[in-house]
Amino acid sequence: MSRFGKFEFSDPRFERDHLRFLTFQSPALRGRGDVCLFIPPLPVEQGLPLVLLLHGVYCSHWAWALKGGAHLTALEMVVSGEIPPMILAMPSDGLKWEGTGYLPQHNADYERWIVDDVPDALREAIPQLSSESPLFLCGFSMGGFGALRLGAKYAQRFCAVSAHSSITQTDQFEALLTSGKEELIPCVPEERSLALWLIAKRPNLPEIRFDCGTADRYLEQNRSLHRELSNEKVLHLYEEFEGGHTWMYWQTHLRDSLRFFAQSARNKQTQRNEKK
Repeated sequence: MSRFGKFEFSDPRFERDHLRFLTFQSPALRGRGDVCLFIPPLPVEQGLPLVLLLHGVYCSHWAWALKGGAHLTALEMVVSGEIPPMILAMPSDGLKWEGTGYLPQHNADYERWIVDDVPDALREAIPQLSSESPLFLCGFSMGGFGALRLGAKYAQRFCAVSAHSSITQTDQFEALLTSGKEELIPCVPEERSLALWLIAKRPNLPEIRFDCGTADRYLEQNRSLHRELSNEKVLHLYEEFEGGHTWMYWQTHLRDSLRFFAQSARNKQTQRNEKK
């Protein structure tokens, strides 16, 4: 018996554009969790890379696909040969208040939902995934905070991390909430700042990149994070592009994340081949 209970998938007769929807019991959430999936329309091949895409405040598991067209971008890039086939998993953040920050709380662990339950359940439920599947993490805004924080804190789990328009401190996240602030914002200093985890895990970090639009509300915060990481000799790639805190920006620059992950996957494969 799976620790995730019964997997409830959408019916293939009604699915479109290679999107699937999955609900399963999450020990971390102490309830059900939802994930939107893009699975490339290819013959079953085990060990495909898995990309977790984290959404921002006010959104849910459908946002990356149905507001950002992430699945269409990935399909186009796979078909053109720009990236290898990848599975995109777009989980909800746990749906507490207007956003959970992907942080651990007393009644539900939104961190472990992303780091443990989602990848483990998908490896169990999807034939194209295996224990050898490279794992990547990406997000925007609150999801960018989640991606960089979790990618650093659990550095050994991820091959590479990419983030767009990231919140960099929990006080920026707190300002977006109208309720539940006391319950959701942690008091532990290490959980309030991206820089603390990235610096603490500096020797073992996965490959890290992040970007921000030049008209984004969090531009100065992202520049500050870049300067702090550079001063602390934390290896990372930081880029700026035209644009603001918008879906147009995230839709456009998801391509940069997928290219980054594709190169990371190639590098890992080369390393494995050299060891044989």
